[in-house]
Amino acid sequence: MKIRMTASALALALATVTAPAGAQDGNQSGPSPELAAFVKNLHKQSGDVAIPAAHAVMHLGTRYYFLGPEEAKRVLVDVWHNPPSAVSDVLGLILPADKTVVDNIWGAVVTYQDSGYVPDTDASGQDYDKVLNDLREGEAADNEERKKQGYPTLSVVGWAQPPSYDKTSHSLIWARDLKSGDSPVDSLNYDVRSLGRHGVLSLNMIWDMPHLTEVRTAAADLGKAAGFEKGAAYADYDKSVDKTAEYGLAGLVAAGVGVVAVKKLGMLALILGFGKKLILLVAVAGAAAWRRIKRIFVKEPDSLEG
Repeated sequence: MKIRMTASALALALATVTAPAGAQDGNQSGPSPELAAFVKNLHKQSGDVAIPAAHAVMHLGTRYYFLGPEEAKRVLVDVWHNPPSAVSDVLGLILPADKTVVDNIWGAVVTYQDSGYVPDTDASGQDYDKVLNDLREGEAADNEERKKQGYPTLSVVGWAQPPSYDKTSHSLIWARDLKSGDSPVDSLNYDVRSLGRHGVLSLNMIWDMPHLTEVRTAAADLGKAAGFEKGAAYADYDKSVDKTAEYGLAGLVAAGVGVVAVKKLGMLALILGFGKKLILLVAVAGAAAWRRIKRIFVKEPDSLEG
């Protein structure tokens, strides 16, 4: 049996993040003096960058740079015009080394889910097309609700990249091709999940389908660049003492795309929230929203099927 929550109920729990203004509106005017000064004074970090809250390290080298939590939040709110409530759990922002936050470019929003160890025993043989079909099941009803709220409809075109798992780096990557309203260009939503001993480091990238090749390359780079501190790595898991997530890789994808989850995955429905521009970024609401929903709606393991 599948159980859905209404989109309106989850609108309060899940926030959205939109792309840079230039990417959204085709705004070719230059930044204001205040914005230019802010961008110039950002503290860009490259090389090996620690993310203490996730016990993680990003090995960025010189091709990408990282902005810490406070500057990342300011960019997302003040430059990319997202509500402050959408960025409370953001741990950083990663961009290409030769671009700024006002350029028409992707940005990888970094969050962390303290979910416990996510088993990868279901890495092979997963029917991810079924996950996509589950996402489409309530699309019509969800879009009716979006229209009532004054937001564009959002439709799943398909996988831009089907979920794939790298057992060496313990990274899971997928991407969706999404149609937003009457936009002539489809949106691209890329997700990178790096598994650790105690949780999952999430990188979420948004742009558009014409830039699929460029974002795919960056997603692969970042999946390999993510690592965890000694003692916090995936291989450091100790079954006797560590918390284990109630779901595996298929459940991680289902939660990440905001899909109906089958009871045997240990979750109930997570429906996409609302977005005004290109696309929705569920995981930016991230750990806090997931914890709230899971605490309220997930049944205890012994009551689940399968």
